[in-house]
Amino acid sequence: MSPSASARCESSPSESTPSAPARSASARSLTRRLPVAAVVGGLTLAPFVLGPYAVGTLSRILVFALLALSVNLLTGLTGLPTLGQSAYFGVGAYTAAIVATRLTDLGILQLLIAAGVSALVAVPTGWLAVRARGVVFLMLTLAIGEIVYSAAVNWKPLTNGTDGMSGIPPVVPLPGMPALELDGLVYFYVLAVFLLLFAAVSRLGSTPFALALRGIRDNEPRMRAIGYPTRRYALTVYCGAGALAGAAGALWVSVQRFVSPGDAGFEIAALALLAVVIGGSGSMWGACAGAALVWLTRDYLGNLEAVAGRGPLLLGLLFVIAVYTLPRGLAGVRIPLKPTRKRTA
Repeated sequence: MSPSASARCESSPSESTPSAPARSASARSLTRRLPVAAVVGGLTLAPFVLGPYAVGTLSRILVFALLALSVNLLTGLTGLPTLGQSAYFGVGAYTAAIVATRLTDLGILQLLIAAGVSALVAVPTGWLAVRARGVVFLMLTLAIGEIVYSAAVNWKPLTNGTDGMSGIPPVVPLPGMPALELDGLVYFYVLAVFLLLFAAVSRLGSTPFALALRGIRDNEPRMRAIGYPTRRYALTVYCGAGALAGAAGALWVSVQRFVSPGDAGFEIAALALLAVVIGGSGSMWGACAGAALVWLTRDYLGNLEAVAGRGPLLLGLLFVIAVYTLPRGLAGVRIPLKPTRKRTA
């Protein structure tokens, strides 16, 4: 055998074998994808193993998780803590209810119109709100939420006042499909929309636009100094968060088939902000996990016989415990997958 052939034979195994960094990267990618696949698989199989009440609760949790995601876009990604997302959630819910009762029962149209109207409402209100920061911004968003709540109570010809809007027909997801009357079918519709919107928001997190928003959160004066129009960026994400909250409101109507002024009230806004804080500000999946924890604490643990009527107390305790034990929220918890090895000399 010639020396050149021998060299080729000796070098071929090293060329075909992936390097250690490549194997490590592929292992990390697989480690990240396995939990996602497990969660999606569990959510898909849930209606086959759970009862109607539990399935309905899961549908509400998914809707509330979308609202928490809209709060996280402002609070976690941009550094603008808000108590006003329930306003756009309520606008989207009432818009979807009006479209469903007076125009069409197509879910895709309800979602698009509700998101569009909520975004339009967010333009003038956001233009005012993004001029402030910190506590002032928080109070402005709270005032916006109270204005929308008052409008829902007093605009009776459109919203039916405190009686709410009922008699909403079952949603039809797409043209040619039947109306969804069973809880399990409605759940699959909500799950499909949730996964699409969650993927879109997650994709946004890796764009240059999201990097600019993080820069505004961390050091806005420096971002302005290098030429970024920070108010324009903040208004854009504010309107996008409003559209996402409006889409969540449309899904809420598909699940409940009822909407009332309470859906645009302070309690919903406070719970959404609490979900983001507990889940981990800035983390998309953390906001969803926090939403599930908050909702289950309020509607499941709070209704147990041993603690009946003490749901708000449990939420308060949960918040205090999370602040002191999980400063970075649920997203900050790290579970070691392999035991650490001590180096020996």
